[in-house]
Order: sequence, then structure tokens, then C-alpha cells
Amino acid sequence: MVSAAAQKATFKEAIGLVGQGQVDQAEEICRIAIEEDPQNVNFLALLGAIQIKRKHFKDAEKWLLQVLDLAPTFAKPHEDLGIVLLQQNRADEAVPLLQKATRLDPSLELAWLNLGKGLAMLGKGKEADEAFEKSFSLNPERKKLAHAAEHQKAGRVEDAAQLYKEVLHDNPENVDATRMLGIIAYAAGDIDEAERLFRRTVKLAPDFVNAIIDLGKVLKEQNRFEEAIECLRRATKLEPTSVKAHYQLASTLSPAALNYEAIESYERVLEIRPRHAGAKLGLGHMLKTVGRQEEAVKAYRDCIELKPDKGETYWSLANLKTYTLTDEDIHEMESWIEKEGIGDESRVNFLFALAKAYEDKGEFDRAWEYYGEGNSTRRMLEHYDPVATEVKNDAIIEVFSKDFVERSSGLGHPDHAPIFVVGLPRSGSTLIEQILASHSTVEGTAELPYVNQVARTLDLNRADGINYPEALLELEEKHFKALGKDYLDRAQMHRLEGTSRFIDKMPNNFPSVGFIHLMLPNAKIIDARRYPLDSCLSCYRQLFGRGQPFTYDLTDIGEYFLQYQRMMDHWHEVLPGRVLTVQYEDVVTDFETQVRRLIDYCELPWEDACLRFHDTDRPVRTASSEQVRQPIYTKSVHFWRNHAKHLDELIEVLQPVLDRYKQYEHINA
Repeated sequence: MVSAAAQKATFKEAIGLVGQGQVDQAEEICRIAIEEDPQNVNFLALLGAIQIKRKHFKDAEKWLLQVLDLAPTFAKPHEDLGIVLLQQNRADEAVPLLQKATRLDPSLELAWLNLGKGLAMLGKGKEADEAFEKSFSLNPERKKLAHAAEHQKAGRVEDAAQLYKEVLHDNPENVDATRMLGIIAYAAGDIDEAERLFRRTVKLAPDFVNAIIDLGKVLKEQNRFEEAIECLRRATKLEPTSVKAHYQLASTLSPAALNYEAIESYERVLEIRPRHAGAKLGLGHMLKTVGRQEEAVKAYRDCIELKPDKGETYWSLANLKTYTLTDEDIHEMESWIEKEGIGDESRVNFLFALAKAYEDKGEFDRAWEYYGEGNSTRRMLEHYDPVATEVKNDAIIEVFSKDFVERSSGLGHPDHAPIFVVGLPRSGSTLIEQILASHSTVEGTAELPYVNQVARTLDLNRADGINYPEALLELEEKHFKALGKDYLDRAQMHRLEGTSRFIDKMPNNFPSVGFIHLMLPNAKIIDARRYPLDSCLSCYRQLFGRGQPFTYDLTDIGEYFLQYQRMMDHWHEVLPGRVLTVQYEDVVTDFETQVRRLIDYCELPWEDACLRFHDTDRPVRTASSEQVRQPIYTKSVHFWRNHAKHLDELIEVLQPVLDRYKQYEHINA
């Protein structure tokens, strides 16, 4: 028989573990104690409370009913069981229990608060207000938090923040105020402050699942996928039935290119909540990525059934490229864009989907109307400054002089693994990636954000305001090696196949060719290029999920192409022979020759599988995912001619470079 003193010490240990977020260990202690003494109400009650934390409400109810049977005057289990029933929308059963809890112990502030919630659910407003006021009288801090929440909900963010700060002035360890200030910072775009506040919240309350999810979202926002995924996996472990935790995990595994794990997480969401439209849409994206098109279409169709006003779903179907929307789909979409209350994002998605649908029907003028409206609407939602792009490129060209590049070459990390594919979006980079990833020693990963992330580390802790690229001028050999290692370490989580080489297909890396060369001197760099009018128009016809803000105005796109041409000309001048230019038109008209160029440049042994790239079974994350699963074709060459009458503006901007591509104008003439 265990002594009372030993039981007390063990119970105190279990309580401490719960406070530290070590719920598994606390639960194990409770279960062992209950095996030794099945009528120990303290351990039974604590086990019930632990199940509430886990949102295992049926188990919690079972244990708490045992406690009430053994100790009918024990106030706290009445409160806990009332909370369990409220969580299941069983207010009529919860209210009597919470009323009894407050009679047995009128000092239970949370019992009064939950009693107020229960009475409100039953429509007993006056009694609910009385219960809330009683709760607030016992805890003035909670009253202040409630008022702050009202301000925040009404959009009075400064008033809310002031009240949260007042709470923290009196109680610096209030986790609710700390978290809510983090949410305000996140909404204002202050990611660093949001991360600091969420980390503090989780440190104070290690099992605060919502705060853990918030931290995961902030880390994801910074493309710190490994940390974010670790955070969100912890949330799903703490609350295995939390839809929010599983959905955020899936939404983070997806951009991290952990495609099959993302599918599992979306499917877990749908097990818990079968009618979760966001999970259906996300699952569709992932199924498309791994080549399961029929299943992707079904997921998208299910999402439309659940949420027919979500334009993104229709665009996702259109964006399969090989799928044709029906006349019924077109009618539905045209009816939606006429309705009031459709948000700008959803409307833009409908417009792009309609444009693609009419284009597929050969009605190019009608398609152009929708492209024009969709792009002009999206351009107003984007923040893009073409002058800033030019100024940034000026700085890069100035720093990366021929003299500096020659002085600094060969100092970086010697790893041969990375193969970078750069260029403008929609210029054949996915095809190049698919060809190379068909080789047994090469893995295609994703459009990795890490080159720019590593470059931005040079901006940290600089009081003098000298940032990238100027900061490179001060670096020594050890620094270039460290930068290369930093990139490789960040990319490692995406290298799942154990191959010796991997592809980073981020097109926006083209201004960073010199930086890549210095930190990774043995990396291969391939420039995927396409006839300028096709390249620019293809961007204009594509609604990107995120990034590429220059693509929603023809002048912006044309000027961006000129900047791209300017930067690549510079790299060829200061790094002659370093970058392999692969012209899309050459690939589709002289395929084997171009594949052999690629393989030779990458110093890979020849494999015939690279010619059969369309048979390669691998995830493809870009808009071309279904197109690169087909044999080579030329139908996209000079597609711009279908819209030629609308492109005078673009042709005028591109005039300075069009003569350089004259040799490709006869193809498909």
C-alpha cells in the first residue's frame, strides 16, 4: 500500500509535468497511481483534466463521472465536466454542473466564466451576464482581457494592444495577453516581434496548443520550414484531434515540398472533419503535384460542392493545363463574378479560370477580356516597384565587377551537389528539371527560397546600414565557405532520395548568379530561356499562388524581362562559360541534342531515362506539372500570336531585345 505522503508527492510531480507541457509523462503517472488505488479521486480528476487538454472528451467524461460518483461535493470535477460538455455543445447538460461547481466553491473564477458561456448558448442573456460579471469580479485581469478582445474584434487594434500591455504590466506572465499581442504584431507584418511574443507564450505555457500553432505559422511565413514543421507536429501530438493543428501542418509540409506527408496530413484533417473545404483544396494541390490527376480533380470537385464561391478551386482545375472546364463550369463562374460580396482574391481566380476556359475553346478575344480584368484587379492587390528592381540590380552589377569576381572565385564551399535552374517563370525550367531529375543521381526538390535567405543573413547586426550585396566586399574565404554551408544545410531537409545531386528550381535566383558562384563555386547554373513574347505572355496568363508580383501588368512584365536580360548579359560577361543557357525553342525542336548538352554540362554519365522524362514518376510543384508528364511538343511555341492584336504595348517595351531572338521567329510560322 502506497503511503499518503508518497501519493501526495507523486500527485505534485504529475501536476508539475502538466505545467511543463509533459502531458504524456503526467498521464502515465496518473494511470499507474489509479491501478494501485482505483478510487483515488485526485488522480482520477487529474486524468480527466489531461484528457480535456488532449480534447479526448469522451475519455475525459468517463473519468470525471467516476470522480463525481466517488466525491459528489468535489467542485473542480464538476467544473471540468461542465467544460467537457460545453466543448461538445451540450450546454443544457453543462449548465447544471457548472452551477453546482460555483455553489460548492464560489471562488472558481473559470467555472463562473464557463457558466456564462453555457447560459449564453441557451439564450439566457441576463443570467449569462451575471455569471460573467461574477467571473470578472474574481479576476479583474480577465475582464480587461475580455474588453481588449472586444476592441480587437471591432478593429480597434491600438485600444486592444494598450489593454493587453496593461495586463502584462501587472502580470508579465499572462499568456493570453502575450499571445494576443503576438497576433496583433503578426497582422501588422511585424514578424520578428510576433515570433518573440509567441515564443514567450510557449515558454510560459508549453502545452498551449494555439500558441504553438501561431509560432509554427510565423516560422512558415519566414520559410523556416524545418522549425515550423517541428512546432506543428508537436501541436498535433498534444491535440491529436485538432483540425487546426493538422491543417496548419499540412499547409506547411506542402510548400516545404514534403508532398506525401502533406497528403497524409490533409487526409487526417478530413478524417476528423470530412467537409473541410480548405483541406479538400490543399489535398487536390498535393495530388496534382504527385501526378494523381484523377484524384486531384475529384478533390477539387468536392471542394466546389462544399464551397462553390471559392474561385481558387476553379482556377486550380484550369491550372491543371491538361483539363478542360465545361460549359456548365463557365456558366457557374460567370454567375459568381456578377454577385456582390465576392472577395477580390476569389474574383481574380474566377477571372483567370474563365480566361483559360475560353482560350481552350479558341475564343481568344473573350479570353483576353478576362485576362485583362483579372490582371488589373490583381495588380492593385500587389506591391511591386519596377524602379526598386532596377536599383537593386544596379547595386549587384556594381559589386560583382569582373575584378571582384575573379578575386573571390573558388573560395566558397566545394560541394558539387546543387544544380540551379534560373530564369523567368513559365520559360521551360520545369521541363529542364524533369529531364535532369530523370537521371538516377539527381533529385528534383522545389523552388527553394534559401539563396535569398542566406544573402539576407549578411544584413543582420549591421548598425552601419551596409547590406547585401555591398557587404560581400568585406568577406574572407571562411565567410564564403560558411555561406555555402548555410545554404546546403537549409536545403538538406528537401533531399529525401539520397542522390548525390539535387536541383533548386527557384527562377528568381537569376540576379544571384554571382552570389551562387562565390558561395558554391562547383554548383551548376542553368538559365532557362524562352522567346520574349511567349515568356512574358505566359507569365501574364498565369495566376501565381504567391510571389511574382511583376506579372500582372504587360509593361511591368516587359521591363522585368529587360532586367532579366541585362542581368544574364552581365553574368556572361564577368563569368564567361559559367552559366548554361538553354533555349526552350531549341529543346522542343532539337530535343536529344539539348538533353545531351544538359547532361554534359552537369558532368553526369549519360542515361536514356532523361529522354523519357515524361515517364519519370516524381512530384512536380509548378504550373507545368501535367505538361511535363507528356512527351515533348511544340504547340506552346509562339502561342503569343493568338493574342498578337493586344500586345502592342508589350512588343514596344521588348523592342530592344527582340532582334536577339530573331532566329526563333520561323518556328511554327
